[in-house]
Amino acid sequence: MAAHATTELDRLIGNAPEFVIAGERLNVQLLRHFYARHGFEPIWTARPAQASALTNAVLHAGDHGLAPELFHANLLLSPTLPPLYRELVLSDAFLSYADALARGVMPVERRRDDEVLTPEPIDVAVSLDAAIASPDPAATIEALAPATPTYRLLRQALQNVQLGIPVGRKTTATNRLRQITVNLERERWLPRRLPADRVWVNVADERVVLYRDDEPVFSTRVIVGQDELHNQSPEFQATIDGVLLNPPWNIPEDIATNEILPKTVNDPNYLAQHNMVILPNGILQQVAGPNSGLGQLMFMMRNRFDVYLHDTPSKNLFGRDDRRISHGCIRVEKPRELAALLMQQPIDVINQAIATGDTAQISLPAAVPVFVVYETAFADSDGKLQFRPDVYGRDTEIWQYLDPERRAVAEREPPGQRGG
Repeated sequence: MAAHATTELDRLIGNAPEFVIAGERLNVQLLRHFYARHGFEPIWTARPAQASALTNAVLHAGDHGLAPELFHANLLLSPTLPPLYRELVLSDAFLSYADALARGVMPVERRRDDEVLTPEPIDVAVSLDAAIASPDPAATIEALAPATPTYRLLRQALQNVQLGIPVGRKTTATNRLRQITVNLERERWLPRRLPADRVWVNVADERVVLYRDDEPVFSTRVIVGQDELHNQSPEFQATIDGVLLNPPWNIPEDIATNEILPKTVNDPNYLAQHNMVILPNGILQQVAGPNSGLGQLMFMMRNRFDVYLHDTPSKNLFGRDDRRISHGCIRVEKPRELAALLMQQPIDVINQAIATGDTAQISLPAAVPVFVVYETAFADSDGKLQFRPDVYGRDTEIWQYLDPERRAVAEREPPGQRGG
């Protein structure tokens, strides 16, 4: 980038570690990036129409479940700000609002370490420049928000609650408003272009859905992680690229140490009775078979959490209303049907391959993205808004970032360290 003459704006924010106006902190790094594109010269004095349109958009941020106070609503219309301070407040408000719509108020670096869903990277300074140059600046910024059915239904539900129209059952309007607001934020964590073919696991709903061409074609119940922090199923994206038939189960070290090996003290035959062996490398393995913890089928989806979709021999557990009983992995009620759809093969082919008893890995004809999400409010396959309890207690953590009074405190705390 070409060198520029030092300007008043450059002197204000060029090297400042932080900048505060009327008690409100501005994002100096983002402002520097934006003004570097403009030679650190003022933008809004010569563009009053664009400034007015974008100010109006920020003041209506509540339509997206975002408090306008998060974006300097109290300062935007102040007649007492010096011109350069007003310039910076406007830019910071517009950039922060664009960033919130594009990737959420609670960025991934501030979330728990097993909440890693995130949209595509975006340069909001470029987006703001595009808005300035467009005939409808507000619409350009608003287009950064998701367009999923869930997002649209949640926005409508938000409007209904604000109008006093009941949404769902058995809860107060305040609690419902928070639940809707939190799940609007979760939608902003997702890629803006969801793959038309995808596997979608909603942990809060305890169900998996297969989409083809953006339409649900298969759904079945799942078992998910327990409520305890260290056993909760994480939120992440991966890719299913194959199916492992008759898989042995390499038992995770913490499960082996804490749950299985202590049982051998009183029962020396415990490992043999459960078809378990200790491999030369010290790993405890349950050999393949119908009683393996992974069942007779496992979906290959490499991820840093070592969380997988798989079969289980305990079919009776799918009849429970509470199916949060795993160590984080996702047990599928009808894994053979799902595998047949993903492999584009008749289910008889899957059954015959399993019947041989041989462990075999088969690649999918086309890899399919899989999303493991935690949505306590979502659009179901019929296009209706559904609500589920926040059994993992994650909604409260997100709400702290959406509430202007709590956000400052939340930002001073270290990010959560819950493991997957």
